[in-house]
Amino acid sequence: MLNTRKMTLADVPRVHAIETTSFQTPWSEEAFHKELTENTLAVYLVLELDGKIIGFGGMWLIMDEIHITNIAIAPEVRRKGYGDRLVEAMVNYGLENGFKHMTLEVRVGNAPAIALYEKVGFIGVGKRPKYYIDTGEDALVMWKEL
Repeated sequence: MLNTRKMTLADVPRVHAIETTSFQTPWSEEAFHKELTENTLAVYLVLELDGKIIGFGGMWLIMDEIHITNIAIAPEVRRKGYGDRLVEAMVNYGLENGFKHMTLEVRVGNAPAIALYEKVGFIGVGKRPKYYIDTGEDALVMWKEL
């Protein structure tokens, strides 16, 4: 059974494990802990399959806009539509809570992620040159009206 819920502190070790297998420059467990305990703008969702966390997504709620900070699906369950479900849950969170827009940055070379975001209605609206410190890669800025 697939379920989406808000992330708790108890989820941080599993979320961090997914983070480290998904990104070249992963966030630390401490960073996730601070997001949940200190950042009043942050909301994180986890995606569970049969009670096991298989993905997560972070959002910052800024005025009438949601800024997606990070999304990851565990490598062993990628390419099965779970990323779609997670992004849809994030969009639904925005709709249910009266937000008007969503935005995110994605590496220009991350074609699977760009395709996922386009599938749920995001459009590319610009680039941030050399946005990613670890590689110097540009970011594509994507936007969605809710």
